[in-house]
Amino acid sequence: MIIIGADYHPGFQQIAYVDTETGELEERRLEHREMAEKFYRELATQETRVRVGMEASGHARWFERLLAELQFELWIGDAAEIRTKRVRKQKTDRQDAELILRLLLEDRFPRVWVPSWGESRPATTALASSPHGAGADADHEPVASGGSE
Repeated sequence: MIIIGADYHPGFQQIAYVDTETGELEERRLEHREMAEKFYRELATQETRVRVGMEASGHARWFERLLAELQFELWIGDAAEIRTKRVRKQKTDRQDAELILRLLLEDRFPRVWVPSWGESRPATTALASSPHGAGADADHEPVASGGSE
């Protein structure tokens, strides 16, 4: 399995990743969307499981769609919770990517529940289509479960 900690920004990604089979650890800066897409598509040709962890962001929809298309696991983390696990007050994108990777590897990543692409729809649509209103989906996980699975 390849586990990737991604510090995602709309214009670039700083990633730290490890191949759990070999122990090989690498870091990389993916300068723009095309470079990121090429990297992840090439990774998909290796036919190994891939898990990507990143902080919650409202600007990553294209990236989320790409990972879903490639059948990679995407773990979205609570940004505030991740911040509390930072040892140093000053931060860099490289340190953020390494921290996310470390939390994933140590099973301490503060994962939040996000609907899969098949379930994704606006909340107003979900409420309107529910015969019993807002409380009808009690069997779904809460939006911020915080635990890892």
